[in-house]
Amino acid sequence: MSPEIERKFRASVLPADILKNCTSSTPIQQGYLCVSKNAEVRIRKKGDQNFLTTKKGKGLSRLETEISITDEQFQALWPATEGSRIEKVRYHLPIAAHLMAEIDIFSGVNMGLILVEIEFPNEAVANEFIAPDWFGIDVTTDVAYKNASLAK
Repeated sequence: MSPEIERKFRASVLPADILKNCTSSTPIQQGYLCVSKNAEVRIRKKGDQNFLTTKKGKGLSRLETEISITDEQFQALWPATEGSRIEKVRYHLPIAAHLMAEIDIFSGVNMGLILVEIEFPNEAVANEFIAPDWFGIDVTTDVAYKNASLAK
């Protein structure tokens, strides 16, 4: 497991043409197999790639393990996630100091929700980061904005 140091923001409106500055976009289907107070296990179809991921902890820094799985494995596990899924398109936007913002625009039951996530090399950089106004409010520690919560 490696630490994932990430901050998350809820944007209400994106600046005009911001998506044109993104380097890529990828549709994501994500389902949760198990969610507890301090850990989660999910499967994700990201474009044409599939992953099984565990995350442990909460807040700014969590332990994450991600492994690739086959289409057959994804399809076998997908029915077990019924009632605990999200759909979104993720856009990658390079920002200052060699950081990448991931803009998630949700569809389905979370239609209209826009979250912006940034992973950092360490907690000091994460804590010093000053987000642009359009990122909106910082929801890093708000469990309601965890993808596992949104899937319910």
